[in-house]
Amino acid sequence: MRYIISAALASTALCAPALAEVPRVVTDMTPTYGLVATVMGDLGQPERLLDQGANAHDFQLRPSQAAALSDAGLVVWMGPQMSPWLDRALDGVANGQQLRLLEVAGTHLQPFGEGHEDHDHDHDHGAGAGHESHDPAAETGHDDADHDHAGEAGHDDHDDHDAHGHDHSGTDPHAWLDPANGAIWLEAIAAQLAALDPENAATYAANAAQGKEAIAAADARIAAQLAPVQDKPIVVFHDAYGYFAGHYGLTIAGSVSAGDAAAPGAAHLAELRARVGAGVACLFPEAGHAPKTIEQIAEAAGARQGGALDPAGVTLPASADGYTAVLEGLASTLTDCLTAP
Repeated sequence: MRYIISAALASTALCAPALAEVPRVVTDMTPTYGLVATVMGDLGQPERLLDQGANAHDFQLRPSQAAALSDAGLVVWMGPQMSPWLDRALDGVANGQQLRLLEVAGTHLQPFGEGHEDHDHDHDHGAGAGHESHDPAAETGHDDADHDHAGEAGHDDHDDHDAHGHDHSGTDPHAWLDPANGAIWLEAIAAQLAALDPENAATYAANAAQGKEAIAAADARIAAQLAPVQDKPIVVFHDAYGYFAGHYGLTIAGSVSAGDAAAPGAAHLAELRARVGAGVACLFPEAGHAPKTIEQIAEAAGARQGGALDPAGVTLPASADGYTAVLEGLASTLTDCLTAP
């Protein structure tokens, strides 16, 4: 009897259709990881390539990470404008599909310096390219002229270098700092995962819907938190906060550096000191970068220095709430300084 039952069970198992496998997903950095982890929920866990504390613009993959890329069924990342190191790696080893968030239809894109008092741009707002997935084998080349981060090495001290002629014009890739984009991307991630794993499509869609609610709730909290300080000008380390400032109505009086490795010139620093002396409320260094120049300007002008801002979440562990944690962390650091007596 035992043999008959076992044979029947074995026969049933052999005839049963194979369950679709949840895709192995690799992401670039904390905000992306948070969005993907939210959509995947209990079905799986993505991998974050960017190590905690590493530079989001310039990073060297370990062999194990290159292997993870090769085995991934889906790579979700901002795009080559933000992470040229990943673009190069994908050209060499990626076999699966890509989802470049900056190219998702409906994504709000804007030029560098948008909303800054010390920049004058006549660029039109960019529009999402409308491509929700990419086959690396079909890529014929990328136009990275809008923004080249390839030279933005992870220097800890930018004050000992001369100006590098760094081109920080064109489209600003820090688009995750507008929560409206995060909500759009959740839907795109869910759609891409559903295409690869149709059996779990309903779960991906439900998780994305819950994620959008979480972003909306965080957005409302942040808006209320920042409303009282909108008229208080600030100076930041580098030009990465245009989306955040535009969404929440903040006033950025200027930035010390145009890019991560673009050392400020003497004329720019002199103008910035004058602006700070004329009424800037707070100056903010940035996580992963030496605060020396910010400290010098603040001391010379008798201005207040705030905590280090972390726009890419490089100090945060990989978690499903990583996206909202980045936004709320910025808001808390800003208000801690701007509301201090």
